[in-house]
Amino acid sequence: MKRLLIISGIILVVIVLIVVVVPLFINVDSFRPDLETKLSAALNRSVHIGKLDASILSGGASASEITIGDDPAFSKGPFLQASSVKIGVELMPLIFSKQLKVTSITVQKPEITLLKNSAGKWNYSSLGGSTSKPKPGAASDKVPDVSVDKFEIVDGAVHIGHSGNSAGKVSTYQNVNLVARNISTTTAMPFTFTAAIPGGGTLDLDGQAGPLSQGNAAESPLDAHLALKHADLGAAGFVDPNSGLGGTLDFDGQIKSDGLKVHSEGKATANGLLMVKGGQPSKQPVGLDYTSDYALNSKTGKLQANLHVANSAISAGGTLAAHGEDTIADLKIQGKDMAVNDVEGLLPAFGVVMPPGASLQQGTINLDLTAQGPLDRLVITGPINVSGAHLSGYDLTSKMKAIAAFTGIKASNDTLIQTLSSALRVTPEGTHADNIVLDVPSMGMLNGNGVIGSNNSLDFKMVLTLSSKTGNLLGSLVNIGSGNKNKGIPFLIKGTTSNPAFLPDISGSLKSGLKDFLTQDNQGDDQQKQGLGGVLGGLFKKKKPQQQPQPQQ
Repeated sequence: MKRLLIISGIILVVIVLIVVVVPLFINVDSFRPDLETKLSAALNRSVHIGKLDASILSGGASASEITIGDDPAFSKGPFLQASSVKIGVELMPLIFSKQLKVTSITVQKPEITLLKNSAGKWNYSSLGGSTSKPKPGAASDKVPDVSVDKFEIVDGAVHIGHSGNSAGKVSTYQNVNLVARNISTTTAMPFTFTAAIPGGGTLDLDGQAGPLSQGNAAESPLDAHLALKHADLGAAGFVDPNSGLGGTLDFDGQIKSDGLKVHSEGKATANGLLMVKGGQPSKQPVGLDYTSDYALNSKTGKLQANLHVANSAISAGGTLAAHGEDTIADLKIQGKDMAVNDVEGLLPAFGVVMPPGASLQQGTINLDLTAQGPLDRLVITGPINVSGAHLSGYDLTSKMKAIAAFTGIKASNDTLIQTLSSALRVTPEGTHADNIVLDVPSMGMLNGNGVIGSNNSLDFKMVLTLSSKTGNLLGSLVNIGSGNKNKGIPFLIKGTTSNPAFLPDISGSLKSGLKDFLTQDNQGDDQQKQGLGGVLGGLFKKKKPQQQPQPQQ
C-alpha cells in the first residue's frame, strides 16, 4: 500500500512538472506562422491567429483571436472573426519532438458573414478552392492535407445578406453551434449544426459533408437531415420581406447531393400562411409533401408537391431554374372537387377577408392554375370554378338595398351560389378577377370584372341580370328599354372585402336605356308600355278632386 502511494505521488509530481515546466521551455506561439500558412492554403483565405499560449491542462493551446478573410470578390471584411479560440494538440509530439499536431479547433462566439451576389453565388463557395491553376508536378501547388479530429463552433452568430448592389437587409442567426469530426480534404465528415432562427424557431441539420470540392464548396457531396421548427418565413430571410409571404413553418426533410445533382424530399406544415401584401394569416394550416431534383451545373430542376388543406388536396408540379439571386418557377397547380369549407380558411391569406359573421358553406371548388416567376413573388393565373356553395351569416340583399329597392328580392341570411367562375391573376400586389359569372338563383346572373387590392380594397364593375323568378318591376322595365343592350343593372362594389359597399352605376347603357324608356310615348292601355315615368307618375301623382254636380235650380 505504501509503495502504491509513493508511485501515485511520483506520477502526480511528474504531471505537475509537465504543466508548470513545459510552457517555460516550449514556445507554442512559434508554431503560429506555420499554422496560419497551412490553414490559409487549406481554406484559400487569409487566416490570422492571435498569440498562442500553451494550455497543457486543457490538452493544447489557446489564442486570443482568429480571423478568416472573406473572398475579395464579395467584401474586404472578415468571413469569420472570433475573440477566442482553443486548439487541441497531441502532447507527446509537442513535448518530445516539438511538433504541433492539431487534434481539435474550438472557436468560441464567432461572427460569421455569409453573402450572396447578384449571380446567385455565395462567398463560402470558394472555401478550399485554388486561386491559381496548379502547375503539373508542382508539389507546392497542392492543397496541404490538413486533418483535424474535431472542429467546433460554440455560441456563434451567422449574418446572411447580399453583396454589391444587392446589399440590403441582413438576417442574423444566433446560438449557432457546429460540431464536425474527421476534418480533411479527402474524406467525408460527420457533423451537427443547430441555430436559432430570426423571429423565433430553430434549425437543426445533421449528416455527412465532403470531401470538400476545391472548385466550389457549394458543390461538395452532402447527405443530411434538416428540421425547422416554428420558423417565421418573413423574419427568417427565406423570402423577400417585400413579397408579402409569411407564416410559421415546421419542416422535416432529407437533402442529398453527389456534387452534381441535389435530391430533396420532405414534409412541412405552414400555420398563419400569408400569400399577398395586406393579407391576413390563414385560419387553416396547410400541409405539404414534396420531392425535388436539381442539377447544380445547369441550375435547373423539377418539383412535385402536394398541398393538403383539411381533407382537400392541391397538386403542383413543374420546373425550377436559378437566375441570379432568384429561383424561377413554372408550375401547374390543380385542385379537383375541393370542399369549400376546407378552403375558406385560406382566403385571408390571399387578401379576402369575409365580413364579420359571414362564411362559405358546402359546395366544391375546382381550379386549374399556373404559377410563374420567382418563388417568393409568384404570379398565379387561371380559371377557378365554385358550385353549390352557400354564403351564410350575411344578408347580401340588405347590403345591396340601393339596387334591390325595386327588384323584389327577398332578404336572406343564406344565399345559394349555384355556380361561380372567373379567370384569376394573383400577384403580391393583389388579385384580379376577370370574366366573373355568378349564378345566384334568388337574384339572377351577375357578370363583371374587378380587383382586390393588397390593402383588401375592392374595385369591381358588375352587371346584374335579374332572374324572372323574382317577379320584380324594375327587371321588366329595364329589359323593355330599347337602349339597354346588356339587359341588366350595372353596379359597383367598393369598400373592402370585410365591409363591401354595393353602389348603383347609373351610367352607360343602363342610363341610356332608362332615358329612352322614360321618354316613350304613352300608347294603349297597357300600363307597362307607358314607360317608367308613366308608371311612377300613375302611382304617385295627385288625383284631381272630382267636380261636384251643380244643384238643380
